[in-house]
Amino acid sequence: MARKFIEIEDVPKGYENKVRQNLSFKTGKFVWRCRFTTALDPATINSENLYVENAAGTRISTKFTYDDANMEIEVEPLEAYAQEVDYYLHITTKVKSRGGQNLKEPVAIRFRL
Repeated sequence: MARKFIEIEDVPKGYENKVRQNLSFKTGKFVWRCRFTTALDPATINSENLYVENAAGTRISTKFTYDDANMEIEVEPLEAYAQEVDYYLHITTKVKSRGGQNLKEPVAIRFRL
């Protein structure tokens, strides 16, 4: 039976209260919204610095949208996620603030549909 939500399998220590889902229905193209506490340098929001990969290490094609007003990045897959497969959302330390500061530590969140 299909689940109504993604399952967040693993969250880095210290991010437990920051990673949550707000879904009323399930799709195969779940969009991540990553909110930051400071404005970001849009040039650092790219597929080298943020990406989704499956458990085999294959990157999933994604589209990024940065909302400067809300300091939020949307990471949208261009292909549907497969059922019962682990995926990882990676945000590297190469993501920078407008002031040039790198993210202090990388984030990797494991999830599955």
